[in-house]
Amino acid sequence: MSADPLTDFSRLCVHTITTKGWELEEAVDHYAEVGISGITVWRQWLDRRNASQAGDRIRAAGLEVVSLCRGGFYPAVEEKARKESILDNQRAIEDAATLGAPLVVLVCGAVPGQSLEESRKQITDGIAATLPLAESVGIKLAIEPLHPMYADDRSAINSLASANDICDQLNHPLVGIAFDVYHLWWDPELEEQTRRTAEANRFFAYHVCDWMTPTHDLLNDRGLMGEGCIDLRGIRAMVEQNGFHGMIEVEVFSNRWWNKPTAEFLKAIQHAYLHHT
Repeated sequence: MSADPLTDFSRLCVHTITTKGWELEEAVDHYAEVGISGITVWRQWLDRRNASQAGDRIRAAGLEVVSLCRGGFYPAVEEKARKESILDNQRAIEDAATLGAPLVVLVCGAVPGQSLEESRKQITDGIAATLPLAESVGIKLAIEPLHPMYADDRSAINSLASANDICDQLNHPLVGIAFDVYHLWWDPELEEQTRRTAEANRFFAYHVCDWMTPTHDLLNDRGLMGEGCIDLRGIRAMVEQNGFHGMIEVEVFSNRWWNKPTAEFLKAIQHAYLHHT
């Protein structure tokens, strides 16, 4: 008997940054209590915690560890900083393996004043440097292209095409893409590049939220699904037509929602997931 689509949370994953008012243990307990199926753990939620024990607790609650977020930030002007970034990404890979997460999401980074071309080269080189460790422990690396408004200091990878280009250069089955509707919904090549992503078997993750109009804060004013202008149903249909049927991950940075009780926010997330994605 198939699940009722109006109560089916079997593909719903929530990022711990979304419900940032809760510690990891609280998030796990609350997600499990309301029937959410997956969790993406942000690295700061592992601070002062044993990653193996955290993973065991998550699975004991009936949740799937979908990913660890985040690695990346490879570019830097100084070589020493680039080497430190590679070491940090190696730690993220080790944490993911210990936690039992299958992949690390990469926010690739950029440097104000450094050319985007140079930053992209450093990103490609940085991922290549971490691949041997990722391969040894079986962890995927998911490049998350960010909206062009973040090209100055958060990511020089600003379209699905540019993420696919780096994947082509690295040509490794463990390197793929985290597709976030917030960053990609505007792209006139989205359908073509989604096909390219799927055909190369590099569609690793799918993140949802919404774009507020007007947006009052470029980082922390994302909308809950249905509050903004993104064609969420259309994009989901497109990615599923291209073969993606994995977890739908809710990643909402919102001062407006964070100022409300977290349990209230979680209920709103469930409602929005069922009615607007």
